[in-house]
Amino acid sequence: MKPTISSMLDTDLYKISMGQFVHFQYPDVDARYRLFNRGNTAFPPGFGHRLAEEVEKMAELKTETAELEFLRKACPWIKPSYLDWLSTYRFNPSEIRIHQLGDCLDIQAEGPWYRSIFWEVPLMATVSEIFFSMTGQKPNAEWQEKARHKAQRLFGQKVGWADFGTRRRYSYAVQEEVLRQTMALSQEGSQGGLIGTSNVHFAHKLGLKPIGTMAHEIFMVLGAAFGYPIANRLAMEGWVKEFDGRLGIALPDTFTTDVFLRDFSWQFAKQFDGVRQDSGVPEEFVEKIINHYKKLGIKPMEKTIVFSDGLDAERAIELSQYCRDRIKCSFGIGTNLTNDVGVRPLNIVIKVVAARKAEGPWLPAGKLSDDKGKWTGNDPQVFEAIRTTLGIV
Repeated sequence: MKPTISSMLDTDLYKISMGQFVHFQYPDVDARYRLFNRGNTAFPPGFGHRLAEEVEKMAELKTETAELEFLRKACPWIKPSYLDWLSTYRFNPSEIRIHQLGDCLDIQAEGPWYRSIFWEVPLMATVSEIFFSMTGQKPNAEWQEKARHKAQRLFGQKVGWADFGTRRRYSYAVQEEVLRQTMALSQEGSQGGLIGTSNVHFAHKLGLKPIGTMAHEIFMVLGAAFGYPIANRLAMEGWVKEFDGRLGIALPDTFTTDVFLRDFSWQFAKQFDGVRQDSGVPEEFVEKIINHYKKLGIKPMEKTIVFSDGLDAERAIELSQYCRDRIKCSFGIGTNLTNDVGVRPLNIVIKVVAARKAEGPWLPAGKLSDDKGKWTGNDPQVFEAIRTTLGIV
């Protein structure tokens, strides 16, 4: 049977950028990840066994010469020595634990952070694709037309957006077709439309721009291993050091945006091109960010907000209009494009739950987004500990 994941680059770009960051700056830190089934999906009998087979197949993947050359040209911020390391990297299935009890599925990944960081995206894409395959849920006849209509709406309103849909896609084939359909529309003009994809494999295959910077796990691991009061600052300082001002979209909501803004000083606000909104009420986020820039004496129209929280085309258009002439904006649209085919998409995430440095004790990690429904942690006590430490109301 053909493997679900057939390319090492079938992942999101931020895994490679974060991978480089971790490889050079935190090589002695270990991380532990776990699946969170937010939608309480019931998995069919034998699912865990099928998933384990797919994980074993992933051990055969490697970054091919043509893929390395693509990364070298498309992502000049990748260090040559890191590309050399990527050429030798192989998935190690022993880092994964899969357990199914009845219809409940548990997945854990654990290992050196610079290695284990690569499991999340392909694991989630695999879980989603084989779930729909094993349950016999087929796309409806209208899904391609719906995707075209959304792209036409975005293009017509001159809204620029990127595909962020790898993790919860219906299938590899559907994601590719959505990209092909929307590419054709976006090429009709220079403003609005598809500007790229977070999926590095499809960027290479289809000639798109790979897009992505950082995810919550940077802040979560640093908070667990080195202390939550300094996690935001450590992440930003290290990011600027690693990429010299490139990949300049910061992610502020790991421990609430309000806490992040305490550390988002004039220096950081100038060094980063903007921020990504991934939880809470987008309009409230816009006001906070604009006011913060103004307070620092920075013109908001020189900065960008990237919206990525469960967007569809109409919501992206609304937010584009809300930001117009106030602050630049862009959009990452995921599941609503790559899994709007007539089935109920899985509501799952794989997040860091613990970290340790230099083989010391494992310490719990947590995420306290602006939306409490997206708070994530293995131990509920970690939420209270972070709240107390950071003074979160």
